[in-house]
Amino acid sequence: MALINPMHKILVITSLQKQFTDVELRYITLKSSFTAMIILILFLFLGELIFTYVFHVALYSFKVTCGAVLLFNGLSGLQKGVFININENIKLQDVTTVPIAMPMIAGPATITAAVTFPSHYGRFVTIISIITALAINLVFMLYAKKIGKVLTRYNFMNALIRITGLIVATIGLQMVFDGISNFISTLPHG
Repeated sequence: MALINPMHKILVITSLQKQFTDVELRYITLKSSFTAMIILILFLFLGELIFTYVFHVALYSFKVTCGAVLLFNGLSGLQKGVFININENIKLQDVTTVPIAMPMIAGPATITAAVTFPSHYGRFVTIISIITALAINLVFMLYAKKIGKVLTRYNFMNALIRITGLIVATIGLQMVFDGISNFISTLPHG
């Protein structure tokens, strides 16, 4: 759940309410969630094949790179209180896929999880986990306007973003360490 980061979506949807109507925000929420689900399921089934045979990239390299990106985004949230900036002139069709569906929902950490979790937990458990996390995130996004009002009224929004930034940065660093550990385990022992 921390990989998808629903708290960040509350901030994003709240900030978008100046540019879009409630109907458009609901469309953005539903379409970006569905798009993210398709991306994650695609990577769950084809990710290892894509990385290994198409791009000739080992999964540990992807873990390190995605961990570094996540670490950077987490530090940005921690220091600046913002994970990703959205241009005020962005169109409705553009915002649903990039940046909300990808990389905000289906980002480096969730794609890495979709690719690597099946080997540890099986495909069925991974699919259920993805759908559950996306469903919870969808609820947060649908009620973002109301949640955002409460968090802003009690001055919790900024603190929660920074705490989430710390958690995301920590997860990113752990992914880097895991990728390095995976790489070291492939080296010949001698």
